[in-house]
Amino acid sequence: MPRIKVSLTLDTDVAATARSQGPDMSRLSEAAIVAAARTERNRLWRAENRSSIDAYCDEIAREGLPLTAYRSF
Repeated sequence: MPRIKVSLTLDTDVAATARSQGPDMSRLSEAAIVAAARTERNRLWRAENRSSIDAYCDEIAREGLPLTAYRSF
């Protein structure tokens, strides 16, 4: 994937600690941003689909799981 340079501001102590311990701050920052974006995307999806999720949960509570009669456990 192509990469671009961005400006990032960190607390001085955080940057000094990271540099002294040797991790790649760019890769760590990228991984943290990816994780945060995934978490937010999932939160938004759940909020947008809340009514459908609730309706499905209500149906399961009333009628049980589909195909329960065929379960072998």
